[in-house]
Amino acid sequence: MIMRLAGAAVAALVLFTGTAHAAPIKGQPRLTHNTIYKKPALKKVSCKAVKGITKSSTEKYVKKIVSCLNTAWKGTIDGFRPVPVRFKTDKQACQSGNDIAGSYSEICGQTIEVRLADDWIKAKSDLKAFASLIHTWSGVVQGMTGIGAAYQRMPNDRTGEDMAEQMHRYFLQGDCFAAVSAKGLGRRITDFKQVISGMEPPEYSYLKYNGKLPNRVYWMKKGYQSGKPGACNTWTAPAAKVA
Repeated sequence: MIMRLAGAAVAALVLFTGTAHAAPIKGQPRLTHNTIYKKPALKKVSCKAVKGITKSSTEKYVKKIVSCLNTAWKGTIDGFRPVPVRFKTDKQACQSGNDIAGSYSEICGQTIEVRLADDWIKAKSDLKAFASLIHTWSGVVQGMTGIGAAYQRMPNDRTGEDMAEQMHRYFLQGDCFAAVSAKGLGRRITDFKQVISGMEPPEYSYLKYNGKLPNRVYWMKKGYQSGKPGACNTWTAPAAKVA
């Protein structure tokens, strides 16, 4: 099962902005001791994806990146199933129902859906397209490993503190998995803030579900430097690292 928390649900959660809970998560083995954490470094994939400045070349680029991600993770996720990509033309996002003016990628059911607009097509750099795709892929990892389902079933005290902390841990882990993907595909990253800025369309910029930017950078660096999914266990991290 592939999961990504719907935008509407996230919008509701960000209303709670309490201080992060004082302790790591306990009693949730699918989150804290997932078998994915014991896997070795992601298989290195020679992903020679080149994005031009036409719609057809950009579609080809997206297909190549998704193909490379399938190859990189298939030996790491138990019970892995290849994930297809589908292109769409409508602006309405499957997950949130919001209209997105530019390009974006997201998980819809068992498929990665991509809308292409001039912001990706005409760009000489592939940074935003690449950042969005590895960000979306983190939902594949969390879904197929059972992390997404376990996260959604977690109890909380509804005061805001538990909900905020759990949300930060989940989405910061997604940042870390995205960086593991980038490392596996041989992508050289020196500016993690730049990658983060391209992960989602501007319509979602108000959703601060990943927590503080320094912590996003921390988890991305951790995942990238290690190249191992085990570097991304945000569920046992100190509260300060998921604020």
